Amino acid sequence: MAAKRYSLQARVSTENPAAVKLVLTQSVPDGSVKPTGDPNVLLVEGHMTGANARDLNRSLLTSLRRAEKRTRLRSEWTLEGSTERFFDYVPKGKRSASVHPSAHA
Repeated sequence: MAAKRYSLQARVSTENPAAVKLVLTQSVPDGSVKPTGDPNVLLVEGHMTGANARDLNRSLLTSLRRAEKRTRLRSEWTLEGSTERFFDYVPKGKRSASVHPSAHA
């Protein structure tokens, strides 16, 4: 299967932000890692290349948990107008990227 370039948006919660930030900058070199108002939460935006969103998500979370066991990852992987969401290793749904979540309210 050919590798695809996914767009990533994620929120990472951790007890060790310094170690996790280092892993994020290495894992998502084509991206940015920004702090939030909470010192234990980081926002990530960037791109990663892989076979599918599930494998990319699993690989990223496994790397993060090697640095800090209790790290949590909420991520959205977008490719060709479709977004897949995950909480840690669990898929939470797939939707068209053009549909804004508040449109369903």
